[in-house]
Amino acid sequence: MSSRATIYSFLGIGLAATVLLIVPPVVYAISLSFYHMDSFVGTPRWAGLDNYVHVLSQWAFWRALINGFVYSLGTIVFQVVLGIGFALVLNQAFPFRNIVRGLSILPYLLPTVVVVLTFKWMVDGSIGVLTAVIAALGLPPVSWFESPGAAMASVILVSVWMWTPFVTTTFLAALQTVPQSLYEAAKVDGTTAVQRFFHITLPMLKPILTVIVLLRAVWMFNKFDVIWLLTQGGPVGATEHLAILSYRTAFSLFDIGGGAAIATISFAILSVAVFIYFRLFPIDTE
Repeated sequence: MSSRATIYSFLGIGLAATVLLIVPPVVYAISLSFYHMDSFVGTPRWAGLDNYVHVLSQWAFWRALINGFVYSLGTIVFQVVLGIGFALVLNQAFPFRNIVRGLSILPYLLPTVVVVLTFKWMVDGSIGVLTAVIAALGLPPVSWFESPGAAMASVILVSVWMWTPFVTTTFLAALQTVPQSLYEAAKVDGTTAVQRFFHITLPMLKPILTVIVLLRAVWMFNKFDVIWLLTQGGPVGATEHLAILSYRTAFSLFDIGGGAAIATISFAILSVAVFIYFRLFPIDTE
């Protein structure tokens, strides 16, 4: 079998798996949004667009949408900035560089529940390490999960800590493809490190940066586990985004159609955002 045939075979298998495992659940979820259902075993009643009208008329939906944008934007900015910074450091020559590179990926390998429980222990009001440090510095105590601002900052902080290693590794791999001759020529011309970063490094990282921002935006907009384990969307909905609102509507309020409608709207928002994103920032394949 030729190499081209092998490539097409793997692509075909992947496409078939995607169609069989992803498309049917998506279609089923969208179809549920047009029915009134009290449970998954209840008798569905045709509702048309009633679920969408009801969802869009609620402030809880718009609050969740805003929270999703705030959470996604905050995590993406910090992950990209820190990821590029760490990648630049790890790309330099220093003792035990390979060991440090290996250790830098550890937060990404830890289970989410372990990271969340550790953070909760660190900020515990009685025995938390961070609580003790803040008290020792004479600073006022922080209500990590009682204040809306602090709760959002907490979920962003934990998400950035968990996912920055992935971004760092990706940018580090991209940095190693940049020809060193470009930097050497720039140094001969008397450019500074900042100038070399903006005129050589950043343009060379643009293709991978475009993909990373897109992937992180899609993943963080739908991220469920970190927020649910930390705050469950609280306090008073301050960290509740569309994924949690959909779950709560379907499985706590037993409004299956409403939960499916929220999920469908979220899917539509992401689809439009991805389309606009590719129009504004096309990926250069040359």
